[in-house]
Amino acid sequence: MPSNTEPAPLRQHFNAARLRSHTWDQLKLATAALDEGLGTPEAIEALLIDLRTIELYWAYPGLDAVKRLAKMLRDKEYRSLHQAVSHVVRNLVSGAFRSDPITQADPLSGPHELREDGDRPRQNYFEVLFVDVLDDREEEALKLKLRRCRDRGEMFTYDTLVVRNVQDALIALLFNHNIQAVVVRYGVPFPSANADGILREFTRAIHDLDLSDRGQANMGPLLAKIMRWFRPEVDRYYVTDTPVTGLKDTTLTNFRRIFYRTEDLSELHSTIMRGIQEKYETPFFSALKEYSKKPMGVFHAMPISRGNSVFKSRWIQDFGEFYGRNLFLAETSATTGGLDSLLQPTGPLKKAQELAARAFGSQQTFFATNGTSTTNKIVVQALVEPGDIVLIDRDCHKSHHYGMVLSGAYPVYLHSYPLPKYSMYGAVPLEHIREQMLLLRKGGRLDRVKMLLLTNSTFDGVVYNVERVMEQTLALKPDIVFLWDEAWFAFAGFSYILRQRTAMHVAAKLHRKYKTEEYKQEYEAHIKSLKKGEEPRLPDPTKVRIRVFATQSTHKTLTSFRQGSMIHIWDEDFKKKSEAMFHEAYMTHTSTSANYQILASMDVGRRQVEFEGYELVEKAIELGLLLRRTIRENERLRKWFDIITIADLIPAEHRQSGLEHYYRRDKGWNDIEQAWADDEFAVDPTKINLYTGKTGIDGDTFKNVYLMDKHAIQINKTSRNSVLFMTNIGTTRGSLAYLTKVLLQIAAELEERNAGMDHAEKRMLVSKIRSLNEFAPPLPDFSRFHTSFQALPGVPGGDLRAAYFLGYKEERCVHFKLHDCLTMMSAGQELVSASFVIPYPPGFPVLVPGQVINEEIINFLIAIDVKEIHGYRPELGLRVFTDAALGRQRTGTAMGKQASSVKAQAHRIKRKKK
Repeated sequence: MPSNTEPAPLRQHFNAARLRSHTWDQLKLATAALDEGLGTPEAIEALLIDLRTIELYWAYPGLDAVKRLAKMLRDKEYRSLHQAVSHVVRNLVSGAFRSDPITQADPLSGPHELREDGDRPRQNYFEVLFVDVLDDREEEALKLKLRRCRDRGEMFTYDTLVVRNVQDALIALLFNHNIQAVVVRYGVPFPSANADGILREFTRAIHDLDLSDRGQANMGPLLAKIMRWFRPEVDRYYVTDTPVTGLKDTTLTNFRRIFYRTEDLSELHSTIMRGIQEKYETPFFSALKEYSKKPMGVFHAMPISRGNSVFKSRWIQDFGEFYGRNLFLAETSATTGGLDSLLQPTGPLKKAQELAARAFGSQQTFFATNGTSTTNKIVVQALVEPGDIVLIDRDCHKSHHYGMVLSGAYPVYLHSYPLPKYSMYGAVPLEHIREQMLLLRKGGRLDRVKMLLLTNSTFDGVVYNVERVMEQTLALKPDIVFLWDEAWFAFAGFSYILRQRTAMHVAAKLHRKYKTEEYKQEYEAHIKSLKKGEEPRLPDPTKVRIRVFATQSTHKTLTSFRQGSMIHIWDEDFKKKSEAMFHEAYMTHTSTSANYQILASMDVGRRQVEFEGYELVEKAIELGLLLRRTIRENERLRKWFDIITIADLIPAEHRQSGLEHYYRRDKGWNDIEQAWADDEFAVDPTKINLYTGKTGIDGDTFKNVYLMDKHAIQINKTSRNSVLFMTNIGTTRGSLAYLTKVLLQIAAELEERNAGMDHAEKRMLVSKIRSLNEFAPPLPDFSRFHTSFQALPGVPGGDLRAAYFLGYKEERCVHFKLHDCLTMMSAGQELVSASFVIPYPPGFPVLVPGQVINEEIINFLIAIDVKEIHGYRPELGLRVFTDAALGRQRTGTAMGKQASSVKAQAHRIKRKKK
């Protein structure tokens, strides 16, 4: 490692895959130059030295191909060298080698035409990693024997990659997304000579994994354990001579199957192929395809079924032509005939949900076809009884607030730290959560706390340290239930960096941790170390229960049709405490006519992430970081736009790593791994907030007029002075290039706009820019519930359901214009909201029923310049409760008389205006 006095090395590439492609591109240019008599053999030799290390971890083209290229260089076969390198680069870019057996067998063979073979099925390509101490001759013999095991009729084909120690195996798994199975031999060593070379900057995730002192006999099981952390989707096999009676339980459970050296390789081959086949299965999608092929007489609902009402029509055939016949053949109300019922699945849907649970790391997974707005309400209604307390971030999705109404919960609204410059909120600091819990304990209400509900990641990409939050919350309430709204974070489970902050991963990790003797000793030492009055930050292992639910909008970040959503559950007490009511809530909110196309798309999306999620999510992250870099380094773009950085989104006290940017020109790509491991909050690299304040254009106008109307670029969210771009597994480098071109075009239009302005127009523009940059409206926190709706005066929480239904009758409510509200409050009148008030942006309630209105909230509503405020009609004003309505709500406790009644004050204001 570099010393403290040496500057950190410049990391030019985000990941090893980019380094690899760049090195091959440079080699292609260098060999072309040499072939033309312009280059030098030394330049090529240096690149080949790097590739000898890089290609050790890939089956195609692999280390042997690099050695053959080096021989061509030594033999001065420059033309053949250039042609061979060009062929390899072309195959790497196109991925053609995956479907070309000849190229797989001979990576340097020149271009050739593939033989058309109608009987040969399309074969999906993957790689199998063998971890074994073999010499070159033994390695070649292994590959040859496995090649002979293959059947040309198989759906899958694979190439074999061999490494000789555990550290190289970890590096291969980290870099090579093609690996779908690992075969570990007993007794392999740990260290690798390549760990500190050219790849060191890309192996930070495994820098601290030094297992040299654990003994070679334990290396295989340890590798399997580590794989569960960062490549859980890869099948694991173990080859050993240890008798079954001598194998530990963890070894048996961490590997899919144990083999012995004396067994035939054909059995290993068949087992590997079976494992791939099981992941490839899509039970419901396959059942739906088979159903659509059957001749069917429809004497049921849905005239559109089989396309009968469409393709026989004289007027709507264009509808059928647009969607194609298969969509209508698969459209049905039937739950039999090979299909299944979402409400009580027993066949392919049940199996599809079980496979999804395996892929997402949950104990159980449930599909939903009406979005996460509904799955949020399902979970809350299933777990929360009337009168239970829910700790909930105030700036969460509105479905959670309505879930509080449906369940009768008493929400305790938590305050996220504000980002007033951007009219955004960040996330809820852990200390604030603990403070509210201690206040509830002081008021004798902690026993009623049922759930902590947080949004992860937030709309703007702020991500919680889920493990820290859960651990320190369980320390105060060991049976609390967690609901993590991961609507925008479903993809995170397929990145070894992001996965550590997902609900299911942390639930499983903490469950294992709290069962160990090591943790019990850690807890005892922690309790002994506490000073008088200090609260514990570790949960009691004898009392703690892991009860975690996550809702995900599969359609937002993974492959699924719109409204495809999943509920993932990791709950030790689900059978005992929650299962019956969960199914009741699920029945309440789930349609009896679930959309089969949505269900099939989630089934297929699950298959995709198990095979290529690791690769696609890595690319989405890379593209998000690349967009940041492009905008920050382009002088024309930098003049008009800024990237809202990590330091802008997360205050320093919540960034223990000190990381401020993902990329800096003087340092290259920064250590994202450390920030995601240590910091209280991190920033989702696929969410890019672009600051537009310098343009004088507000976020909403920039989104609709400049991006969508002029250039057909679709984005999700805006604030007063920013727009949010997202990269996902469907984003391409071409779309990134197009966005960059559009931003450059907009920058040119802005230059032209400013050049043509007269003096008065320039003054107006400067005023607008100052407004967007300097005069952001203050962001109000949740004030409090009116005493009429509080369980105990002065104790957090309120009866949102009672307030909501109190406003059902118009005679209990009156409307006031915003400035009139200020007048009344300055006169001592207390105003209480009778409805939700939700401005877009930011998209969450600034007022809820039963909340006391204060000056900060009114000033915010006056200052924001948005076109859409749900629950507020400018011509009428805010809807508030009358004193009579609030008196009706009181439960016999004497309340102090207010200065005057709301209605009387309203009449006085009207008379004054007249």
